[in-house]
Amino acid sequence: MTRENEKEVQQLKNRLRELADKSFQQNMFTFTGFLGFSEQDVFWQMEPELKYAGYTLCGGSGNTDRQLIRFGSVEELGYEAPFPIVCIHIRPLAAKFADKLSHRDFLGALMNLGIERSTIGDIKVGDREAYLFCLASIADYICENLEQIKHTHVSCSITQDYEEIPEEEPQICSIQVSSVRVDAVVSKVYRKSRSECIELFRGGRVFINGRLCENNSRLLKPGDTVNARGYGKFRLQGELRETRKGKLCIEVAVYR
Repeated sequence: MTRENEKEVQQLKNRLRELADKSFQQNMFTFTGFLGFSEQDVFWQMEPELKYAGYTLCGGSGNTDRQLIRFGSVEELGYEAPFPIVCIHIRPLAAKFADKLSHRDFLGALMNLGIERSTIGDIKVGDREAYLFCLASIADYICENLEQIKHTHVSCSITQDYEEIPEEEPQICSIQVSSVRVDAVVSKVYRKSRSECIELFRGGRVFINGRLCENNSRLLKPGDTVNARGYGKFRLQGELRETRKGKLCIEVAVYR
C-alpha cells in the first residue's frame, strides 16, 4: 500500500469513528457517503470498535454494490431516519438515434460534472438508459446539468418506481473445477492462470459477499457472490455433480 493510500485509509477510519461517536453522543443518525468494496472492508475491519453506535448499510435497493452506512439504532433512538438516497432515471431524448451506452459512459459523464464519487451509488444500465442511485443533496444538480452522454442528449428525472429498474441478467454457466477454492473458480470463470489470479488477491481486488478476501484457498459456498475488480462478479449457484475424472461440475451465474 502506498503512502497516499495509507493516508486515505486513515482519513476514512477517522471519519467513521467521528460519525459513530456523533451518533452515540448526540442521539442522532449520521451517514457516510457511498462506499465501494475497499472502503466497506475498512468498515468491517473496524466493526467491533464501532458497533456500540449501531449501524445499517443500504445502497438504495436490495442488490447494490456501493453502500451508505447509517450510524444509530432505531431501537435506541426511538425513531426511523430514511437513507438520503434517491434514484434518477436517465434516458435519451431521441431513443432512435441514441448511442449504446455502457456503465463507464454514464459514470464518466457524471464525473465530468465535477461531483465527488462518494455522492454516486450504483448505476443500473438498461437499453440506452440507466437508473442512478445518488445522494439526495446532489440529485437536483445532476438533473439540471447532465444533458449529454457521448453523442446522446439525455433527460433526467427522479423516480420512486424502483420496479422499473432493470435487473442485470446473469449468464448461467456450468464449469469444471478441481475444487470450490475461490482461486480455482475465479481462474476458470475469467480464464486466468492460477498465478494471474494470485495477483488479484495480492492486489486486494477480490471480494466475497462484499468483504475483502485475502485467503485465495477459501472454499466457496452456494450463494456466495465473488467480485473481481476489473472483471465483474459471479455467484456460485451450486455443485451439480462429480465427473468420472474427479472434477467438480459447478454452476455459476456470471455478471459481466
